[in-house]
Amino acid sequence: MLDHHLIEAVAAVVREGSFEAAARALRVTPSAISQRVKLIEERLGAVLVVRGQPCTATETGVRLCRHAELMGALEAELHRDLPELARAGLRPGPASLRVAVNADTLDTWFVDAMARFGREDDTLLELATDNQDHTADWLRSGRVLGAVTSIATPVQGCRSRRLGGLRYIATASPALMRRWFAAGVDAPALARAPSLVFDGKDGLQSQWVRRVFRRDVVLPAHRVPSTRAFVDAALAGVGWGMNPERLVRAHLDAGRLVELVAGQPVDVPLYWQSARLPVPSLERLGKAIVASAAEALAPPR
Repeated sequence: MLDHHLIEAVAAVVREGSFEAAARALRVTPSAISQRVKLIEERLGAVLVVRGQPCTATETGVRLCRHAELMGALEAELHRDLPELARAGLRPGPASLRVAVNADTLDTWFVDAMARFGREDDTLLELATDNQDHTADWLRSGRVLGAVTSIATPVQGCRSRRLGGLRYIATASPALMRRWFAAGVDAPALARAPSLVFDGKDGLQSQWVRRVFRRDVVLPAHRVPSTRAFVDAALAGVGWGMNPERLVRAHLDAGRLVELVAGQPVDVPLYWQSARLPVPSLERLGKAIVASAAEALAPPR
């Protein structure tokens, strides 16, 4: 049986990003952390941590970190159910759950889900962000235990629950509309006007054009990898883009932004996928996410 302290050391290095930070988190010396990581790597005959800035886990290290995460969550649950442990002076280490979400979800409604979860559970959440079409890959590789994703089909070993649709609206500033779309919004004008994309994985603007105009258009685009800056860039007239309605409704009502084509939103369906594991804190997190999504997203169709 592997020593829990050795596994904990590997997980701390990956979570904190360095041996020094892991030592501070576990209240031991960096030398002790280094010795523990070296010892378990020697026992397993495999490299678990790629030394760097920050330190990262190898594929084997990822699986070990997931095991540590599960053990921490189950230990915290045991202390939750058995107050006698606290009276005996036994305290659990900090339990955490790693979850993948898309940036727009994080900036529009997920913090409410975190607060709802935190009112009944002390488990810490570690969030990883990626495009909603790719967060399921984090589940598939074992790097997270749950993910908000646009993928409905359950990842192997996971369950999938429909949350609703995150509504996006094609928006631009009045100044940009006057400059690029004075004669109307059509495919030729869109091929010239600057658009905004989050990153190379963001195909939402092209999807909207294809849906509204029934054709593919190569869109000149600024890359703006920040949800808030994406809105700011639209307000400043840098380009047009698909913005979450929750972030731009007040700007639309005030006339600071306008819809490129009225009445043509896109609802991106979102799902909560989580590992089928007997981890009560993961189930409580799922319930909090479903409840917050019901208040923030367009109803499932």
